[in-house]
Amino acid sequence: AGIDTRPVFPDVKPGYLREMIPDSAPQEPDSWDDVCADIERVIMPGVTFWHSPHFHAYFPTANSYPALLGDMLSGAIGCIGFSWASSPACTELETVVLDWLGKMLQLPECFLAGTEGEGGGVIQGTASEATLVALLAARSKAVQKLKTEHPDMSDHDIMGKLVIYTSDQAHSSVERAAMLGAVRCRQLQTDEDLMLRGAVLQAAIEEDKTQGLFPFFLVATLGTTPSCAFDNLLELGPMCQEQALWLHVDAAYAGSAFICPEYRPLLNGVEFADSFNFNAHKWMRVNFDCSAMWVRNRADIVDAFNVDPIYLKHDNQGLVTDYRHWQIPLGRRFRSLKLWFVLRMFGVKGLQDHIRKQISLAKEFEVLVRSDERFEVTAKVIMGLVCFRLKGSNEINEQLLKKINEGRKIHLVPSQVHGTYFLRFAICAATTTSQDVTFAWEIIKQLAAEVLQGDSDGKQGNPQ
Repeated sequence: AGIDTRPVFPDVKPGYLREMIPDSAPQEPDSWDDVCADIERVIMPGVTFWHSPHFHAYFPTANSYPALLGDMLSGAIGCIGFSWASSPACTELETVVLDWLGKMLQLPECFLAGTEGEGGGVIQGTASEATLVALLAARSKAVQKLKTEHPDMSDHDIMGKLVIYTSDQAHSSVERAAMLGAVRCRQLQTDEDLMLRGAVLQAAIEEDKTQGLFPFFLVATLGTTPSCAFDNLLELGPMCQEQALWLHVDAAYAGSAFICPEYRPLLNGVEFADSFNFNAHKWMRVNFDCSAMWVRNRADIVDAFNVDPIYLKHDNQGLVTDYRHWQIPLGRRFRSLKLWFVLRMFGVKGLQDHIRKQISLAKEFEVLVRSDERFEVTAKVIMGLVCFRLKGSNEINEQLLKKINEGRKIHLVPSQVHGTYFLRFAICAATTTSQDVTFAWEIIKQLAAEVLQGDSDGKQGNPQ
């Protein structure tokens, strides 16, 4: 059966799979026919189909034939590209293709490696990794600077006073990065547009400095997970520069859209950033994992991560990039192949068309929601996400989502901002059409009527 005819969300209970396969590996080889049959029997019943046109949860995860072929070639070549010498093409293609991508985004020249630049790009596994790498590099730089300014303080004493900032809408991975980096994290209040503003950051920095703390790092988000809100980079950037904070910009979802000239202004202020990241594997037709990260000064990262045992040294060391110094793990796959294939086979125009189409589908859904007086849109629709809810209590909306997902015809997830619970409708699959959007809306309307009828019946049966 095609992906569009399968239930988008599986109807299985935890532990279902263990009962369907033996409790130990076979001593003798199985036949390919048996393995293939078990894909349908064992695996498919437990798959959530992220590439179904009826999947509208989270954010998209990208896919395309060129990307899959690039990944297959990467697996076939099978190199472990921790250094230039371990496979020169693996390193050099990544450097060049990240420059391509940086130019598509119109990133400032300082973020491009070129042939003599001090910055450059690297492919991380996820935006969470990119945030952690940036934080650890910033922490290393801050500790060295503070040791010079406070020679009487130990590394341990300095670490205990470090503090980072992000907004109350930022992804949980920022808080997690702070936890792993053993530093304090302050989540600052956003305004009515769920945007972090410069004045709020300034007040937090002044407050913390008076308490003897050392602010050193800010994560600004462009396209938050709950509602696709955008922090005010043009206010935050100069503040970070003035206060010597490392500014990391997380545009995990929205970043792909900045290749379209009409959305590029949303990235204005990136010229103040020390690092920038977005997930090409979310919206740019490149399958997971491919999280593009750029740094203004690669020495900041290399200095923080550089450990050089003799068995990893090579003749061209210091003259070329060794990406093991840019990441948490040592080994790395040849991920730039799939990005290279996608950029060449779609072209910039093809990728722009894809993003514009998905945003237009979100706008279509927004029109449908606004045409029904029972519903309200809870956040401005800027990208391919529509946040909406039934007017009324959080409980009614929880019931609606439960009915939607139990039906398994479409799949959504909720969010909650400032105590208000709402549903998120994301345009995810590359194959999603206007008909799929209408199909989803008809289901939502029908189930909303059932929920409201039940609520009305309940109130009549229990008069106050």
